[in-house]
Amino acid sequence: MSLFELLTLTLVIFASRYLFLEPALPLRLNRHLRGMLRYAGPAVLTAIWGPVVFIHGEPGRFALALPELAAATLAALLAWRTHRVLLTVTLSMALYFLLRLW
Repeated sequence: MSLFELLTLTLVIFASRYLFLEPALPLRLNRHLRGMLRYAGPAVLTAIWGPVVFIHGEPGRFALALPELAAATLAALLAWRTHRVLLTVTLSMALYFLLRLW
């Protein structure tokens, strides 16, 4: 990647973030768009963890008996029931590493 490409990408990403974060700019989203943006965070996180949990080896090959799936299931249940982030992360990571060693 050339320096020009890197600087161009930096400028594009900065500008796209700045438009939404600068309160002095007269950019106002309607109620429908604000409602749609509520789902942006979960969609991005799902795109990150989904392949890690469900795809093993080559793309398109699913495996259900993985330590990642067990730890993700525990994390989802703990987050749903306790709403405690540190407990959820600690216990699900401990389960993941125990299953990897086993």
